[in-house]
Amino acid sequence: MNDVASGQPITSRRVREIDAAQAGSIDPQALVLAGEPVVVRGLARDWPLVAAGRDGAKAAADYLLSFYNGRPGVGYTAPAEAGGRYFYDDSFYDGSATRLNFEAERVRLDDYIGGMLTRLGDRGAPSFYIGSTDLQGYFPGLAAAGNDFELDGPAFDTVLRSIWIGTRTTASAHHDMANNIACVAVGERRFTLFPPEQIANLYPGPLEPTPGGQVVSMVDFRSPDLERFPDFAKAQQAAQVAELGPGDAVIYPALWWHHVEALSDFNMMINFWWNDAPAFMDSPMNTLLHGLLSLRDRSPHEKRAWAALFDYYVFGPAERPTAHLPDAAQGPLARLDPMSARQLRAKLLQRINR
Repeated sequence: MNDVASGQPITSRRVREIDAAQAGSIDPQALVLAGEPVVVRGLARDWPLVAAGRDGAKAAADYLLSFYNGRPGVGYTAPAEAGGRYFYDDSFYDGSATRLNFEAERVRLDDYIGGMLTRLGDRGAPSFYIGSTDLQGYFPGLAAAGNDFELDGPAFDTVLRSIWIGTRTTASAHHDMANNIACVAVGERRFTLFPPEQIANLYPGPLEPTPGGQVVSMVDFRSPDLERFPDFAKAQQAAQVAELGPGDAVIYPALWWHHVEALSDFNMMINFWWNDAPAFMDSPMNTLLHGLLSLRDRSPHEKRAWAALFDYYVFGPAERPTAHLPDAAQGPLARLDPMSARQLRAKLLQRINR
């Protein structure tokens, strides 16, 4: 079996680091707007959860579960031969099906974590994983007990706090649509990060099903197959790695690809997700899906023309299409607000449901 802790990083290039104690205040929004990931050493070093983890896995679990409200969650369990990599099973490669290599079940989280603790250190055991789980929804009061940050400003009006718990597991490289502060509370983790433009060199898998809700890279980072995935060598050159211990955090912008390895027998991580886009804006993924429906299979010359239109109306300066138009004539080209967004959404639904 491949042990995720024994693998070497695929790159020696390190994510830029700052020390929380020396930096004083940390502005996550400013850091993500700079467009690169950054490691903040010791950002969560004073959390009670981090302190409990220093006394061992059981102490960390007991502290966490003292806040548990009994709500059933989802536990993911993969057989030992998967090596902790939550991915597709062999049916993907023989073309017979597209199945995942793990089981998901509704569980009481205290029971599931208790079972997890009984198998720690057993290399013949399955791997156990509780994926992104809403902190307030399952462990109310944990953040307020000192396991949190001061996140000021309008960008953080809708910040989501989630927790990850598990054994030695690997989340294959994927991207999320929110900015992220990933804080290691217990154990050690390795993040390997890639800028968004490396997407083709990472060989994305199917849109669905996916191991965790997002498209993942098909490359096995433990042993990259460069005959099957030759351009992954280019992604390696662009990769940055962050090795994190308890209390450390990595902050990175939305849509950066990240491959996450939990390197200890027992691990906990708390994420802070945010996006400064107004709540009335639609998901860009919906636009992508509609683009598959409306644009992808058109002729190359027509797609080039539409690319020019998108550059003008969407990806270029927001004020350019309206600079020469009077206010009354701007319609949906004007800056959106909740009312105009509802009107535009209604118009789209009417056109789609033709």
